[in-house]
Amino acid sequence: MEYIAFDAHKHYSLASVARPDGQLVREQRLPHERGALQQFLAQCEPGAPVAVETIGKMMGAINKTDKLDVRGLNQLQRNGTLPTVWIPPGELRDQRDLPRTRMVLVRQRTQLKNRIHATLAKYALHHLEVSDLFGARGRALLRQRLALLPPCTAYATQQLLEQVENLDRQVRGFEHQMQTVFKPTPTIQLLLTLPGVGLVLAVVIALEVGSIARFPTADKLAAYAGTTPRVHASGGKTRFGPSRPDVNRYLKWAFVEAANAICLNRGRAPRRHVSRLYERVARRKGHQKAIGAVARHLAEATYWILTKQETYREPNAVAVSSTGDKRG
Repeated sequence: MEYIAFDAHKHYSLASVARPDGQLVREQRLPHERGALQQFLAQCEPGAPVAVETIGKMMGAINKTDKLDVRGLNQLQRNGTLPTVWIPPGELRDQRDLPRTRMVLVRQRTQLKNRIHATLAKYALHHLEVSDLFGARGRALLRQRLALLPPCTAYATQQLLEQVENLDRQVRGFEHQMQTVFKPTPTIQLLLTLPGVGLVLAVVIALEVGSIARFPTADKLAAYAGTTPRVHASGGKTRFGPSRPDVNRYLKWAFVEAANAICLNRGRAPRRHVSRLYERVARRKGHQKAIGAVARHLAEATYWILTKQETYREPNAVAVSSTGDKRG
């Protein structure tokens, strides 16, 4: 029997093959070229277990090199102590490119819009009687204001506006493609019952969560989505900080977007749990904390509706806090 390990880098991977007694069979540096990995594996025993490094590790050694890393992976395999992670299938990785790229384009569009707003404010031209500067009426007024700007600034702003309009077309194209590719599967139908979640957010959540079975609890999914704070407890004192940076930022974006939609439309459904949750937290801790609380509720609710395969239901009127106190 053989054990295979790969230490992956940007342009190459170091492969190591060892026997159960730790004897090294061979090591080889593989360039990231089509067919190179397949050709290497064809020389190995069929069915041999394979380990791939996903995070940095020290293996308890003073030095850290590619060879030490890849040999350490095989040592963990032989000892039966190799940590495992979930790897999404190829089709899912491919589908994720649609919503992820759409998010990049939307972020770029927002940056350009903010720059245009700032330019108008700099020349005291930002007071327009429209709720959306980039709606049909708002853009007509914006083009009128371009004539009041200095020539170089007017040219720059005109170019930014054309970029915004181009990004609008690209985002609509991505949304059309998502509607074509992602049919209303049972999972997406369940996610659409979440407050504040439409088709785009439902698709993002479904693709980024993947298999719900890989999360043992609702708290684990909420932490993976970056909706739980860091906790530092020492000497009888507990301090909560910002969320960890190593989270699924796409999933975090989806839940925060849904929470913001709930915030904006809470007046239409003031008795819903998420509306009352936002109001309660916002009164005590402000808007950002309230958005975070709603996002965490949505993340935990996602775990339960996908685990139980049931639609979203309003929580009981009386909830129990993490300290055990009942609250309404």
